[in-house]
Amino acid sequence: MPAPSVFFSYSHADEALRDQIEKQLSALKRQGVIATWHDRHIRAGEEFAQVIDDHINHDEIILLLVSADFIASDYCYEIEMQRAMERHRAGDAIVIPVILRACDWHATPFGSLLAVPRDGKPIKQWPDADEAMLQVAQAVRQAATRWQKPALAVEGVVSPKPPSIENQVQPDPSSPRSSNLRLAKTFTQRDKDRFKDETFDYVARFIENSLAELTTRNPGYEGAFKRIDANRFFATIYHDGKVAGRATYFTGGGHFGNGINYVQGETTASNSTNETLGVDADDQSLFLRCHGMASLGAGRERKLTQEGAAEYLWALLIEPLQRKSRW
Repeated sequence: MPAPSVFFSYSHADEALRDQIEKQLSALKRQGVIATWHDRHIRAGEEFAQVIDDHINHDEIILLLVSADFIASDYCYEIEMQRAMERHRAGDAIVIPVILRACDWHATPFGSLLAVPRDGKPIKQWPDADEAMLQVAQAVRQAATRWQKPALAVEGVVSPKPPSIENQVQPDPSSPRSSNLRLAKTFTQRDKDRFKDETFDYVARFIENSLAELTTRNPGYEGAFKRIDANRFFATIYHDGKVAGRATYFTGGGHFGNGINYVQGETTASNSTNETLGVDADDQSLFLRCHGMASLGAGRERKLTQEGAAEYLWALLIEPLQRKSRW
């Protein structure tokens, strides 16, 4: 399998920082773990938008180099970032937000992703910028390792080799083509189980980070996260030392079988829930669907991405507190 390509989405105001990050990735490039690409690789005579479009649609790892200039750039935010997030949600790419300079990024579409450096602290605020950029390189290495795991390998079964390149029809980027290229996909139970486990891990990180940010932004409130095992964690919100909200999140069991469950309070039981998200699929993607037991009413027909599922499960915990504060 060829090394995944890393695409840099950035504002030209941050070009110097982009160069430094690319240097930190040099070891990965020398080892053949990744390749890198950004718009300074465009050659004379090439169509700027077409070349960028090709990379943003095909590169496997996308680094969003986040700053106020990045968010202010229509091209970076409205085109590159939006397309990157579409591919991330579809599982076609891995998006990593890299926070360069302090800015209001938490409420953006990528604000729910785990950012680097650690805790989303901007690189410019680190006493040692090299240490911060090393964390970026380590995150890219981990992403490349995840990407290169054979998607079809299942406990001793070797994935079939792709057809020889000589036998494949190679697209000509300069020639016209249809945009109607989607074919129906099928998903096995293994695919659904993997998606559920990956989503639960994502939800756990999302809830933990949200509790920490809630504590930082709201004096008198404290969030506490406790991981019990791979299939269960507790989340608690204290107000002036008293429990204001508490919930258990777990997989398996519940009324609706092998889904992701929410129940008020702390419990090690798995025989009841206040809400369950089940894994479902259409002919293009895997998604989650709530069973609608909770009062928030996300809608049984709504197809939730991992981010949407995490936001919904967080809302179940915090919405009663927000409702009380409005009274």
